[in-house]
Amino acid sequence: MEYMTGPAAPTQGNILCCQCGVPIPPNPANMCVGCLRAQVDITEGIPKQGTLHFCKQCERYLQPPGTWIQCALESRELLALCLKKIKASLSKVRLIDAGFIWTEPHSKRLKLKLTVQKEVINGAVLEQVFVVEYIVQSQMCEDCHRIEAKDFWKAVVQVRQKTLHKKTFYYLEQLILKHRLHQNTLRIKEIHDGLDFYYSSKQQAQKMVDFLQCTVPSRSKSSQRLISHDIHSNVYNYKSTFSVEIVPICKDNVVCLSPKLAQSLGNMSQICVCIRVTSTIHLIDPSTLQIAEIDANTYWRHPFNSLFHPKQLEEFIIMDISRVQEKKKGVGAGARSNKHTLAEAWVRKTSELNTDHQYFCCTHLGHILNPGDLVLGFDLANCNLNDEFANKMNPHNIPDVVLIKKSYDRTKRQRRRNWKLKELERDREGMDTDDERQYQDFLEDLEEDEAIRKNVNIYRNADIPVESDTDDDGPPRISLAEMLEDLHISQDATGGEGANMMTE
Repeated sequence: MEYMTGPAAPTQGNILCCQCGVPIPPNPANMCVGCLRAQVDITEGIPKQGTLHFCKQCERYLQPPGTWIQCALESRELLALCLKKIKASLSKVRLIDAGFIWTEPHSKRLKLKLTVQKEVINGAVLEQVFVVEYIVQSQMCEDCHRIEAKDFWKAVVQVRQKTLHKKTFYYLEQLILKHRLHQNTLRIKEIHDGLDFYYSSKQQAQKMVDFLQCTVPSRSKSSQRLISHDIHSNVYNYKSTFSVEIVPICKDNVVCLSPKLAQSLGNMSQICVCIRVTSTIHLIDPSTLQIAEIDANTYWRHPFNSLFHPKQLEEFIIMDISRVQEKKKGVGAGARSNKHTLAEAWVRKTSELNTDHQYFCCTHLGHILNPGDLVLGFDLANCNLNDEFANKMNPHNIPDVVLIKKSYDRTKRQRRRNWKLKELERDREGMDTDDERQYQDFLEDLEEDEAIRKNVNIYRNADIPVESDTDDDGPPRISLAEMLEDLHISQDATGGEGANMMTE
């Protein structure tokens, strides 16, 4: 006979299901799981289908009532948005788990797997898993609708420069592209004297005005016009206009300063050459190499104009040139340029080679000019100067010729140029031959001036083969190290080029 060494373990008996008679452990409902699920559906009242609104242009989802949010597929933000759609129905059950079921990105379907619990008959807790399917419908958001309309705007920035040459605008265009300030514009329209930038809010237009005042010498003023007024809610609807006027001075302009301004800049000569326009106007005295910078406030207090326009440039040939040792500074003289060399030159017009008439002048281009070189300049001896300050100057203090820049073969420069620039997408009436010539002048200025190139994104042109950068005999060139590779997206994870993307 065997004896039990310990007490017998208690055993629980089974009962029969009151519906199907299957033996089951006892539970408060006295029913098996299958019969309990057949009798009670805890997901009753929870919608199994829903709708999400998606904007194709900006790839955002609508969060009712009027908010558009950025969500990636199967992200926590998108999961929260889907659960908010059925939040009221989930109040009667306990949500245990929620997750996405993978669907094809282009199927316009999102499937959500939910696990819920609920107390049913006699305190029994039932857990159930079910799927909610959402249909993604396309709907354009208000912001994209305004952009596509192209006529709806709340603020406009009118940029103007009263000059015949557009060098400053070409430089400004590259600065806007580099800092990506054109992304929030509804429309960019090109007119004769400048550009118009249209925005959907006044804050974006004000940001553009602040950028312009920091990058180019300018002044601005604003106005607004009442469009509508709600007397009950005291809401006013305005359209704002910002007018930005850029100083009418461009690179390579010859200017005549007022005597008071010239004295305040270190007793420099009144006849100066503009060598660069950035946030200030950079001037150089070709007879002494004295340089000065004039900001916008100083210019509008003592305004001056250009004596010539670019079409009046004449071609000269260097007959003889000699470098001049550094002259002794006068009393109160300002700083001098270290990048230029002072020289005295005898020049003759290429249109007057059959005569013996020559001109004597001082130039700041002594570091690049040699006898026999061609150079572009302005003839002050045989022209009528219609300027307030120039007419009051002593004729002996006005030079006969002011040399501006060395002349190179433009056709050869265009053929060897292995780089390019990007342009703003804007409404334009068409580019004539004069605009094309001015654009080529701006490209040549980029090749010759390294200080301006630092603020511009230059891209390599893959269609033109790369040549050696050590060729010093030709015109100035941009080295390969200063160029950027232009990005072309040919294929992505969602299809071909230009396909609508619904994933990051």
